[in-house]
Amino acid sequence: MRSNVAATLFFGILGVLSAAPPIPIKVVIVTMFEAGADTGDRPGELQYWVERNHLDKILPFPQAYHDLRMNRDGVLAVLTGVGTAKAAGSIMALGLDPRFDLRKAYWIVAGIAGVNPADASLGSAAWAEWVVDGDLGYEIDGREIPADWPTGFVPLGKSKPYEPPRADWGEMYHLNATLADWAFHLTEHVDLGDTPEMQKDRAAYASANARRPPFVLKGDTISSSTFFSGVKLSEWANQWVKYHTGGKGNYVTTGMEDTGTLSSLQMLAKASRVDWNRIMVLRTASDFDQPPPGVTAAENLARNSGRQYVGYLPALESAWRVGNTVVQEITTHWNKYK
Repeated sequence: MRSNVAATLFFGILGVLSAAPPIPIKVVIVTMFEAGADTGDRPGELQYWVERNHLDKILPFPQAYHDLRMNRDGVLAVLTGVGTAKAAGSIMALGLDPRFDLRKAYWIVAGIAGVNPADASLGSAAWAEWVVDGDLGYEIDGREIPADWPTGFVPLGKSKPYEPPRADWGEMYHLNATLADWAFHLTEHVDLGDTPEMQKDRAAYASANARRPPFVLKGDTISSSTFFSGVKLSEWANQWVKYHTGGKGNYVTTGMEDTGTLSSLQMLAKASRVDWNRIMVLRTASDFDQPPPGVTAAENLARNSGRQYVGYLPALESAWRVGNTVVQEITTHWNKYK
């Protein structure tokens, strides 16, 4: 009863405030989860932004997952909740909120992810040009797939894996390539730090990229609500991204929410409420998507349960250091970028 009363009061106030000019937003930071409070404890994806960018203004947001955070520089942060459904709902609610003018806003999705050891190391940060849906499709249990199939996952409308021609059911999102390149070149020399724990973990992998200290790169992401682990599923992700991008995309990171976020932003762009060409997706590596030699996929999954990733805190740090470099450039030189 109390929550219903609070929501009624909020929307009543919102109706009054909507008559006032909307607040122009310069940058929206999209985060997906928080470990506890927004400040002062073990951080999730939002906390460093709140503490370091002085997002001290709390804006009630009962129609979505979590209250909004904002600072005096026109930077707004939203916490979507885990999974594509919560992300889609939260972003749509924000896009339709009359309190904000988001037409010139730049959007930075800043979250942690699994990483393919062929492409990058723990703590690395990848700017995506392509985001591919890893949920839409048909699936046959791995114990029943034909012997000549590389996977049991089949594109919608097809009868076998990677069957041409590709049918478009909205599995692929292509972001502004020029903006992704700009963000990469602006941040490619950002110091991401390193830790003894990450050094030890990556030494077990054969790939030269996996063994590197954390670095910034361009790399595409697959968005799947199922957390996957293992060599075979990493191979599937590589081929799935290539299939849906016509060979143009390269799978580097795996996250859970980006297709939900982008689905809502795409619809909002059609309604002229946001600018599709001002969206960036940054994913940073908290864990490898597969085990090192001698460790099973199940053992690798168990050691990463409960966000006990070796690269968890370094990945959160990388997301802030790299993402904030872009935020500061945009807000400091707003007359150039607006």
